Amino acid sequence: MIAFPDPWFSDHSRALPVSAGGTGPDGRAPRFTLDGDEHLEAHLAVTCALILAGLRGLIPAHRVEAVLLGGGYGRGEGGVLHTEKGDRPYNDLEFYVCLRGNRHLNEQRHRLALEVLGEILTPRAGVEIEFKITSLASLRDAPVSMFTYDLLMGHRLLQGDPALVEKLEHHRNAEDIPAAESTRLLMNRCSGLLFAQERLQRAEFTAHDADFVQRNLAKAELAFGDAVLAAQGRYHWSCPERHRRLQQLAPDPATTWLDEVRGHHVNGVLFKLHPERTLASRTELQTRHAAIVALGLKVWLWQEQRRLGIPFASARDYALCPQDKCPETSPPRNLLVNLKLEGPATLLRRGCWRHPRSHALSALSLLLWEPQLIPSAAFAHQVAAYKARWRQVN
Repeated sequence: MIAFPDPWFSDHSRALPVSAGGTGPDGRAPRFTLDGDEHLEAHLAVTCALILAGLRGLIPAHRVEAVLLGGGYGRGEGGVLHTEKGDRPYNDLEFYVCLRGNRHLNEQRHRLALEVLGEILTPRAGVEIEFKITSLASLRDAPVSMFTYDLLMGHRLLQGDPALVEKLEHHRNAEDIPAAESTRLLMNRCSGLLFAQERLQRAEFTAHDADFVQRNLAKAELAFGDAVLAAQGRYHWSCPERHRRLQQLAPDPATTWLDEVRGHHVNGVLFKLHPERTLASRTELQTRHAAIVALGLKVWLWQEQRRLGIPFASARDYALCPQDKCPETSPPRNLLVNLKLEGPATLLRRGCWRHPRSHALSALSLLLWEPQLIPSAAFAHQVAAYKARWRQVN
């Protein structure tokens, strides 16, 4: 187990301070990172102030309900990249802009302007800036998910009434996160392993590619343990606390690989908190990738057998199973989603009543764990096609 010093584990029963200023419940000023230096903390605070100033110039004040910083920096556990010139940010900055009125109309009105603002301020921030437009009503009516739990349990409120955000308390119980969320987490992180695999096979392999591969390996290592916790109702918004809880799980005949997951989870936690630029060669990364992909299959089949109630002997067995892999979704709504993605031609397909994520799950399992079934010349094309669909359904 990683030995995290106090006060990192001082109190994980409540959310982080959500005020942009002042002090938290323990008397300390809220932080963006666990141990970043003062210059990094000040840099992130100034970046948030610039974001607010930019938003005020783009959106009328009476339309804005709240602005939240989510992600690792919103939870106070953002990545710290140590350099010779001091600590630097590493992860994206994710801002959630809650606007009054219809969310879809607000996206049409303001999405492009916010994208431009993000592009302007990204060089100043040193990391990519992302905006997501939502509303407090949308969050209130949304079902509990891993995303809403993480956001409501750990964020920094940059603008708005804290009392209004606190009313979204139904998102604060990790035991209510549905089983499909563990599958979705695994799908996203295993997709990262697939994209890393495609880069490892390129004729030219750059330092940028190596960093991409290492980052996605670490995300998968973290996700395997996180998915196991979520599936058993033990998930937590804090990364170090999840690691501690993972050590407390007792293995059973179905999880003989749990110690292996714990070992990789250590790597994932350390990289999330203290990311590094890799000096590893392509061969070294390929070896790590193969081991993590093999472990991922064990966790994947365990999760899907548990969720769907069907035993799967292999990735191919899973992919070819005719069972709907998203049974929690609504068939009428799925039809509308498919019509939006593919047009009227989708009505001629047998699976038009199933969520497109069901097909993506099958495709991913073949591409990542049964690549020998795909001609090597067509692999990159198949991965690109999958990536386009994954972006639509993840």
